Amino acid sequence: MSLTTMISPRFLEVAACPACHAPLAIDYDASVLVCTNLVCGLAYPVRDGIPILLIDQARRPNPANDAQL
Repeated sequence: MSLTTMISPRFLEVAACPACHAPLAIDYDASVLVCTNLVCGLAYPVRDGIPILLIDQARRPNPANDAQL
């Protein structure tokens, strides 16, 4: 089952990043939900079709970019 069939469009309309409250988007390549705020940018895993929206479980999509800041 693909990530798009597991995450409903209605969920994406109401879901927000727990860290900064920006909308979330699906990263199809990494199968995660990503914060759309460029400053935050946390990626939240989806396990067994369930988004794990815990800040301590999130990761930055490009850790190399953090080193440059």
